[in-house]
Amino acid sequence: MTALGFLYPGHSAEDDYPRMEQMLGSDIRLQVVHTDIGEDAHRVDALLEMGAADRLAAGVEELRLSGAEAVVWACTSGSFVFGWEGAHDQVRKLAMAAGLPASSTSFAFAHAAREVGATRVAVAATYPEDVAGHFSAFLKDGGVEVVAARGSGIITAAEVGTWGRDEVFALARAGDHPDAEALLLPDTALHTAAYVRDLEAEIGKPVLTANQVTVWEALRLAERRVNAPALGALFTKEPLVQAPPVTG
Repeated sequence: MTALGFLYPGHSAEDDYPRMEQMLGSDIRLQVVHTDIGEDAHRVDALLEMGAADRLAAGVEELRLSGAEAVVWACTSGSFVFGWEGAHDQVRKLAMAAGLPASSTSFAFAHAAREVGATRVAVAATYPEDVAGHFSAFLKDGGVEVVAARGSGIITAAEVGTWGRDEVFALARAGDHPDAEALLLPDTALHTAAYVRDLEAEIGKPVLTANQVTVWEALRLAERRVNAPALGALFTKEPLVQAPPVTG
């Protein structure tokens, strides 16, 4: 059994995690602990407060008791707004508080882009343009070129969490770029786990979504590889473990 821990801000698309747990197989458990979101706003000052060390540390004990082998701060905007170095400091403090290997969704995107061989990406974000720009800068510092970035102007995670398949596909189509080797959808408040494979078929390239890369990053920290084609190209490279097919 591999147990993985996730600190998830508030309540929006956390049901992606039990869905992905089913896709990954019976020996992987995804434990989600909710952190205090504070003000629900895709605004830099609110995001910095959301990702503060004390807010993250508050959920650590519950994850430790669950037997988690690694912990990921499952929030993209609440990590990349700190910048490349600041996000490293955030993760270091989380690792120290948890006594576990730690990362965040922002680093998961940088690592996942390399995993699928993408050095040039397009970003289709739910955020306002200025916040999306912070994500592009973060990726650039991580060695990933952003050839196109599109914001959608959505202020709250609560609103993003109401989006369904049609809105997600419209976002992906609008944000893709022919020069991009992968398309990134960077918001853990967005439901995407059920759509990754179909998005890749529609877009014709790897699609990396926030909750998907967050789980992949936790598996990477735990030194597990799982072949789960329903979760897209990111989960089909050099597998050590084959997940059972998903039906229904």
